[in-house]
Order: sequence, then C-alpha cells, then structure tokens
Amino acid sequence: DRRRDAPAAGSPIQPIIKDVGEVYSRLLDHRPVIQGEIRYFVKEFEEKRGLRELRVLENLKNTIFETNEHVLPKCEQAMHDNLSETFKRLQAANAMIHRLQEREYEARKLQADKVMAREEKCIAHCEEFMKEQQNKRAEVDEEHRKAMERLKEQYSEMEKELAKYVSF
Repeated sequence: DRRRDAPAAGSPIQPIIKDVGEVYSRLLDHRPVIQGEIRYFVKEFEEKRGLRELRVLENLKNTIFETNEHVLPKCEQAMHDNLSETFKRLQAANAMIHRLQEREYEARKLQADKVMAREEKCIAHCEEFMKEQQNKRAEVDEEHRKAMERLKEQYSEMEKELAKYVSF
C-alpha cells in the first residue's frame, strides 16, 4: 500500500486510486467477508451446540467403562454358571440316552436269541417230522409190498384153481 500511496500522494489521482481500492475490496476481495462468516459460524456452532458432543462422548466413555467393569463380568459369570449347568445337564442326558441304547440293544439281542431258538426248535421239529414221514412212508411201502405179494400169491392160487376148472 505504501508504494502505491507514495507516488500518488500529491497527485489528483489519489482519490480515484482510493476509490478503486475500495471498490476492489468490496467487490473482488472476499477474504474479510469469508473470515467474518467463518467467525460467525464458529461462534453460532459453539453457542448452540455447546459442549454437547463432548458430553455425549463422555457419556459413551462412562457407559463403556461401566459395561467393561460391571456388566461384562456379571454376564461372563452368568454365562459361565449357565453353561456349566447346561453342560452337566447335557452330560446327564447323554448318559441316560446311552443307558437307553444299551437296554434297547440288550432287548433286541434277547429278542434275536429267542427268534434263533424258535427257528432252531422249528428246524428240529421239521427234521423230526420229515424223519417220521419217511418212516411212515417206509412202513406204507413195506405194507404195500407185502400186500402186493399176498395179492400175487392170491392171484396165482386163483389162477391155479381156475386152471383146474379149465381142464374139464
């Protein structure tokens, strides 16, 4: 500014330069306006919002601290207690199921043994029946053979007697 003012200090152009500088400042140089707006915005932001974000962050910090110090250990302890109780119950249920399976296995095995015994008894009975049938068949065959021999003898005697009568 001094360089500009110095040569024109005594000249009649000085008021014109001053006016041009003023016009330039008002129209083209926005720095003072922008700085004023920034100061106004910051002032309004700080006044209206205050320390709300800081209080919110402090509350969050306190909540997190409370959670970490008190709630989380309680939850861990409750979870541990409940999980150990649940684990014990599951073990008891597993043991009961295992015993039931063993009983069922024993019952099936007993049933299978009974079925096998019945089958063996049935097979033995069937074999005995077949032997008895063979014996009866042999007896019937023997009786048939004897009856055939008697009939042959009877017919041969009848033939002999008939031969006596034919010779007349």
